[in-house]
Amino acid sequence: MFNGQCGWLLGGGIGSGKSAVRVLLERSGLETIDADSIGHEVLEPDGVAFGQVAEGWPSVVIDGRIDRKALGAIVFDDRGELEALEEITHPHIFGTIERLVHGIDDVVIVEIPLIRPAMKGVWRRIVVDCDDSTRLGRLSKRGMSSADAEARMRSQPSRSEWLAVADLVVPNHGSPEELASTVEQLSRQL
Repeated sequence: MFNGQCGWLLGGGIGSGKSAVRVLLERSGLETIDADSIGHEVLEPDGVAFGQVAEGWPSVVIDGRIDRKALGAIVFDDRGELEALEEITHPHIFGTIERLVHGIDDVVIVEIPLIRPAMKGVWRRIVVDCDDSTRLGRLSKRGMSSADAEARMRSQPSRSEWLAVADLVVPNHGSPEELASTVEQLSRQL
């Protein structure tokens, strides 16, 4: 897999603040990878999953691009559709992650919104924890409708499921400054 001392998967439900934690860890000098960014790349017109996704959901192709919001409206409302999309995209996403981590000789953190990703090797888990009402408020501030936010939350593991797999928990119930202080302490532990 990789030559590093330790691999960490950084997760938590949508709106929990896992991306903010990844950015703070990266700023502290740790190597990080964002699986969602890779997921976006594979859906680009020249991306490896574009053709299959366009064929499977032709209504989401607008001006030669996959409209991720339209695709999300379909797959986050139907577990079967989500699984079909994941069957197409996940092998490409995980393959890219494995290529990126290969040869890293230090701590690496992979932000990934899944509890059981198909990743080779031994990974420990950091979970960003936040109550559901705060998550809904954050998603609303991002411009997401309540119905869309709730559908996405339902399609993901619950807060208790995330906490059950955590090796480390980063609480994110307060201010950005409190989170930055917590992550600073965490980066020294990693």
